[in-house]
Amino acid sequence: MPDTPGHDHAPLSLDPSAEVLLERRFDLADADATDAFGARFAHALDSLRANAAQIDVQSGVQDHDAPPFHGLHVQLHGDLGAGKTSLVRATLRALGHTGRVRSPTYTLVEPYAVATPSGELQLYHFDLYRFSDPAEWADSGFREYFAQGAVCLVEWPQRAGGLLGVPDLVFSLEPDASGEGRVLTAYAYSASGKACLERC
Repeated sequence: MPDTPGHDHAPLSLDPSAEVLLERRFDLADADATDAFGARFAHALDSLRANAAQIDVQSGVQDHDAPPFHGLHVQLHGDLGAGKTSLVRATLRALGHTGRVRSPTYTLVEPYAVATPSGELQLYHFDLYRFSDPAEWADSGFREYFAQGAVCLVEWPQRAGGLLGVPDLVFSLEPDASGEGRVLTAYAYSASGKACLERC
């Protein structure tokens, strides 16, 4: 899983000035591999939150190697059936969610609250596939979810045009050469996104 600088292959829907801080590729051969990555991502999220909350007892300041956690904006790119919802489902299961995980294709957003070792985590799963105009994002009132310290996972973010802004992380999913598995290419655009991806 190499670390690759630059943004030659970054999703085209992002601001071209957005700088990729870290790029990694993950080969997901089957559903079990997708579940395993979802578990690593869940662990990375909780680790990031826990580290951000730690205060150096002697200095009384936060560890500078751990960026503060103000939530995480994650965009999921990929065609229909690429495995975006499966990855979200695996992440939620690994975080401890035991209820149903529905695709938000019709509701547009599904909210979750999960109890983790570092405290309750709010997570919002968006699917913007049904948007026909980016103005629908502006009118939806969803922007406030991104300012609550939550994890926001957005499928079909390109349907909002550039109104979502630059995410912390992008997960781009496509079929592998065999057609049986998937390749996940992850791009980090912020210190929090980079710290999370390094833990995956």
